[in-house]
Amino acid sequence: MYRLAILSLALCALAAAPMLAADGSQPGSDWASIAKLPDFNGVWEVTFGGVIGGPSQKISFTPKYEDILKAYEKAPEQDTPMANCVPPGLPGIMLQPYPIEFLYTPGMVTIVIEAFSQVRHIYTDGRKHPADPDLTYNGNSIGHWEGDTLVVDSVGFTPDTPLGMNMGMRHSSKMHIIERFHLLDPNKLELVMTIEDPEALAQPWVRKAVFARHRDWTIDEYVCQQNNRNSLDASGKAKINLNEPK
Repeated sequence: MYRLAILSLALCALAAAPMLAADGSQPGSDWASIAKLPDFNGVWEVTFGGVIGGPSQKISFTPKYEDILKAYEKAPEQDTPMANCVPPGLPGIMLQPYPIEFLYTPGMVTIVIEAFSQVRHIYTDGRKHPADPDLTYNGNSIGHWEGDTLVVDSVGFTPDTPLGMNMGMRHSSKMHIIERFHLLDPNKLELVMTIEDPEALAQPWVRKAVFARHRDWTIDEYVCQQNNRNSLDASGKAKINLNEPK
């Protein structure tokens, strides 16, 4: 039984290992191998029929970050940075009610996100994360293929962004996100995010979403300031009073 257990673990590790071509290169390293990758073509829209969250785990903060959340919830109503056209960053940017598009080029998968005109570059050429990455909204992303699943590993996030729509749900600069993109059927794409943060989270937080494919859609131009009807005060805060009587 012990030998069978060891063999099973070895097979699981082999199945989870990045796929390599016969010449040792990463899938998607050239145009010929790109043609063999799973078909993520078209434009995808996140579905809201009870799919987001699904069996996702409930978020559990460490005491310090739980206090941050409680303090935020007790404070007067506040504008979010998105009210002033600041993007939410990862993970929130992947769950916006706007379409996304995947583009394959040798050594890279690009995700074009209509919301806030965001573009994510996921390097699939076998590189590692920088030793000291710049902290950005969407992080530094590297990816590889495990069978027909695109696995994306991202680090290096600015702590100025939230874990969710609630700005009190904070994370630290040590946040680490693994995304797994997999076709459920020709027109449904599942995203499973595992979010780790040793400072902010008591345990990893799993978020799930399903996207529907629209082969005839295109990504529209998104100019937030053009549609921002909120006036600003001297500090740049949107002049919104949610408690103002109508």
